[in-house]
Amino acid sequence: MAGEGGDTPVFQPGNLAVELIQVNGEKAPKPPTPILIAAPTVAGTYPVAMCFHGLFIPSQFYSEVLKHCASFGFIMVAPQLQVNIFAPTSGEEEIASASKVIDWLPEGLPSVLPKGVKPDVSKLALAGQSGGGHTAFALALGYGKTSLRFSALIGLDPVAGLSKTSQVSPKILTYKPSSFNIDIYAGLGHHRHRAWRSEEMIPRHSSGVSARRGAAASKDPMRRTVAGITVAFLEATLSGQGDDLSAIMGNPGLAPTTLDPVELRY
Repeated sequence: MAGEGGDTPVFQPGNLAVELIQVNGEKAPKPPTPILIAAPTVAGTYPVAMCFHGLFIPSQFYSEVLKHCASFGFIMVAPQLQVNIFAPTSGEEEIASASKVIDWLPEGLPSVLPKGVKPDVSKLALAGQSGGGHTAFALALGYGKTSLRFSALIGLDPVAGLSKTSQVSPKILTYKPSSFNIDIYAGLGHHRHRAWRSEEMIPRHSSGVSARRGAAASKDPMRRTVAGITVAFLEATLSGQGDDLSAIMGNPGLAPTTLDPVELRY
């Protein structure tokens, strides 16, 4: 819940103990690709968020953000979709791999979680940073074949190619504002100006923020900002608890870094 003055609680780690779990497929049901999972260790049933990495970024680089989010009662699943820098995968291959991981969740995820911890895959969010944003948005648009439905979508500085004329395939951008027909809650954040980032990547029924920090500043405030806004958005969309998100949208100064602009669309 949102507090008065200073950071809201979501910008500090939550109350739940968390375990980082690396799943490489040593036992069945074997995942289609290595997966890093951050999960609460307290017995209970928790919503699930898929987190897709940026170009050639190891999932472990997101460990602190994943643990922060998991400490508020979410199971964070981060598959490694690119495993060989010398053999880049295509956009279609990454989407296909992500779809296989999603289909692995109902049977495979419970088998690797701490005792008493259960995933609620009926409350499933997609999140992606940089090129992982393209994967998340493409899945939400139906480009991947999976048996599960999605409840929320988060894009952190999402990109879809090197330029407007060099889109990653599948080419999901139309360069028409709010043209994505995505019937789920969506959130968008970015911390760098991208002249070619299309307005259509801000869907209807969405919230959006832009965060920035000084070049020489500690990375911790930005990590806590990203993690805290993610938690607030997941609370609102998956758990029906919107107080923290409303507080941040109403008073962006609560965040550890500057949020400007902040926008909410219905």
